[in-house]
Amino acid sequence: MRRGRRLLVALALLAPALLGFAPGDSGETISLAGNLPGERLDVTLTQVVDPTAPASPTNPDDPAGPDRLVATRFRLENTGTAVYQDSPSPATHLLDADGQRFTGLDLPTAAGPAFPGTVTLDPGAAAEGFVTFRLPADAEPAAVQFALNGGLADDVGQWSLPLPLP
Repeated sequence: MRRGRRLLVALALLAPALLGFAPGDSGETISLAGNLPGERLDVTLTQVVDPTAPASPTNPDDPAGPDRLVATRFRLENTGTAVYQDSPSPATHLLDADGQRFTGLDLPTAAGPAFPGTVTLDPGAAAEGFVTFRLPADAEPAAVQFALNGGLADDVGQWSLPLPLP
């Protein structure tokens, strides 16, 4: 049963390359286009903090409940000709080793500041921030994906996890 699940995960992680997604090595910058003319970002996954805690936990003994929080730091640079205005968190997804997909959250954590709900970048401008995911405690992060237009753009970047050590 476990072998079949691993095969399914391998196929899920390979599918983006077969469907025209832009896979990258961890930490690599991927150039992504949006659905509108002139929309283009260079996106870099620069850090993964696993686990992390909420920035201001309401219950310090149980900061994430039965789950854990994983924070991913991105650098976004507008390399297009149009103003980029989007929400990075719902545009970001984490895939675990069992093939489950988790959508990013606008949740500040101890890892660092989250992106604001909406990021606006003029051509040539850049921003950095964290996107947080809530995962089951036993989940094994396998990849992170990012796409413009709230995650709905055809051009999707994917980074393998874990990130290599510097």
